[in-house]
Amino acid sequence: MDFAHLPHPAPVPGETRAQAIADPGFGTVFTDHMVTVDFHADRGWHDARIGPREPLSLDPACAVLHYAQEIFEGLKAYRHPDGSFALFRPEMNAARMNSSADRLAMPHVPEDLFVEACRQLVRKDRDWFPTVDGGALYLRPFMFASEAFLGVRPAREYKFLVIASPVGNYFKSGVPAVSIWVSRDFVRAAPGGTGAAKTGGNYAASLVPQAEAIAKGHDQVVFLDAVERKWVEELGGMNLFFAFDDGSVLTPPLTGTILPGVTRNSLIQLLRDEGLTIREERYSIDQWRRDAESGRLIETMACGTAAVVTPVGKVEGPEGAFTIGSGGPGQLTGRLREKLVSIQRGHAPDPHGWVVKV
Repeated sequence: MDFAHLPHPAPVPGETRAQAIADPGFGTVFTDHMVTVDFHADRGWHDARIGPREPLSLDPACAVLHYAQEIFEGLKAYRHPDGSFALFRPEMNAARMNSSADRLAMPHVPEDLFVEACRQLVRKDRDWFPTVDGGALYLRPFMFASEAFLGVRPAREYKFLVIASPVGNYFKSGVPAVSIWVSRDFVRAAPGGTGAAKTGGNYAASLVPQAEAIAKGHDQVVFLDAVERKWVEELGGMNLFFAFDDGSVLTPPLTGTILPGVTRNSLIQLLRDEGLTIREERYSIDQWRRDAESGRLIETMACGTAAVVTPVGKVEGPEGAFTIGSGGPGQLTGRLREKLVSIQRGHAPDPHGWVVKV
């Protein structure tokens, strides 16, 4: 599909842009352009274009406002030492978006369209790449139902868009490891629900417990399963890994209530590359506490596109708190983060063909 390039009447001046990207934080600064592609049930995907980032005009009866047919993805563009730009495993994001689309009764976005839309935007807004250490261009592809109607059925019209945000580090707490709160009153997803889909409603449901965690002095909330309220699932936006003193590593299994993270999948492969035993098994909150207190558990790490690989140092819930290892970053967490980031940024070989040049 060819992309039409629409002129921007007033791009951000260079000096203003330089100030914005010097320390952009996460998700508050946006580039000049966006990609838009339309879908109609009778025409399929059409009218791909890249133009000025601008407000959307929606009918008050727009389906997404009433029935929440909305899905999204998150990936980063990295600058390599030779000055080129690259995406990390964008085909996995495309596949996950289509899996989310299946659950929300939405059309698939062809993988080549998804990847090319991301490439087009990075090329257009390459000057927005942040100068801060560890910076990247965070890409947010998303799709929503745009048809105006109030009947309860899948919409016949959709929009697929990609916007970009120059970002720095996700966590800015200033501590070497994050602290998390165990939510006992709220769950993120239930069997048969939308837990494996990347849809906004899942994140809306996490906002109250996340606010509770922050109010109690923690960085993130961890959710337990909806049925027994004992099995550890994931954080508000990250998967979890647990490393033990026998060299094995465990991560909760993908049973339909956990988002299948691209970073999660990548870490599993990197662990296998090292010859380590990786188990995808259920892990209870009580066992987590016992293993941490006995010293059997030596590290816990959270992972995701935004936060990459982040050590978890302290866990607290209504039953009390416990510390993992020394409460700071562990050797395995640091090693995995370094390996992953080095591949993403072109500082190390890419043995699995994960890097896609822009």
